[in-house]
Amino acid sequence: MTRLPLLAALAASVAAGSLLAGCGGDSTPPAPPPPAASNELPASAVASDSALVAFAIALAPSEMAEPLLLDQVSTLPTSETEEPIALP
Repeated sequence: MTRLPLLAALAASVAAGSLLAGCGGDSTPPAPPPPAASNELPASAVASDSALVAFAIALAPSEMAEPLLLDQVSTLPTSETEEPIALP
């Protein structure tokens, strides 16, 4: 008589294990990783002084980010005729 409850418990654990094994992973592919942050100043940012200011304002503030490289930039844009740009 003690064999019947043991067999029932064993059958229940096998059934529960097979049900849980059927709950496997998702079939959707994982999301691609975000693009690596570049520390080079883009050419569009040095097209004009307003583009440079807009680029600088759009940068996320970070204490851990690498500084921007200005190796590819010979001169930064300036203007003698435009009004000064108010910073936020």
